[in-house]
Amino acid sequence: MNALLAPGLSRTAAIIEGRMASDAAPRIPEVTAHLVGAGGKRVRPVLVLASAALCGETGEDAAKLAATVEFIHTATLLHDDVVDESRQRRGRPSANLLWDNQSSVLVGDYLFARAFQLMVEPGSLRVLGILSNAAATIAEGEVLQLTASRNLATDEATYLRVVRGKTAALFSAATEAGAELAGADAGTVAALRDYGDALGIAFQIADDLLDWEGGAEIGKNPGDDLREGKMSLPVIKAVASGSREFWHRTIELGRVDAGDFEQALDLVRAAGALDETRTEALGWSARAKAMLNGAPEGPVRDALADLADYVVARIA
Repeated sequence: MNALLAPGLSRTAAIIEGRMASDAAPRIPEVTAHLVGAGGKRVRPVLVLASAALCGETGEDAAKLAATVEFIHTATLLHDDVVDESRQRRGRPSANLLWDNQSSVLVGDYLFARAFQLMVEPGSLRVLGILSNAAATIAEGEVLQLTASRNLATDEATYLRVVRGKTAALFSAATEAGAELAGADAGTVAALRDYGDALGIAFQIADDLLDWEGGAEIGKNPGDDLREGKMSLPVIKAVASGSREFWHRTIELGRVDAGDFEQALDLVRAAGALDETRTEALGWSARAKAMLNGAPEGPVRDALADLADYVVARIA
């Protein structure tokens, strides 16, 4: 995928570096560079570039939209780490730990502003509507997750609404905006939008599963979701099968003692929650690939299908 999109990715990287600069407030590029420099898969910019290229657009405007979604994503990460009181991001100390919460929030606000400046430049009201709506939906998803946190009544339908808001909204906006920028027909735009939605859901479910089965080598600390009281899909499935006293103490009351993660892991395994969660992630990946049948054939479409396999390969 990256080889196919190499020129666009290079332009996107240059735009990101140039637009995150600030002569008036040097802390802005310091904080941003710390997070951007930590790596990351850059899945969202790739989705913009791939969708645009698939429909015949490979110019500067596609790179600007790719940088836009990366700025939105980075801003949400900065804000999330403050909300979650995180101490690590992508295997490195989080920005709020190295600087402070105020810097993380304000730099996140700056990146949102930069994102809106960039999304205006291609001059498409349709694209502007797609990306600005996504920004609002992401915020709604984060607030919904906050209200669902530490609530054992949270069900799978609510979980899916959270995932569609906080993660899938930007995936689908990336693919839809890329296709719209290229002037694709309505059917192709819809197919790529739905591909992004299913891909984002598969990505987030896989990420939640890795909180239970992952390790430091992939930049996650197993048990973080339990300690933060998040109602991830494995927990929701395990709660439905029983052991409410344990989940009441650890999730609702937030009292997580030494050895509780190991006990929680035994419970989710015994309930079959990990296997069921894996099956759902694989199902959403397959759905994403099916959506590509409505997009133009070619190596870029094949690469998007491979990406759907990649996001769940971590848990297969």
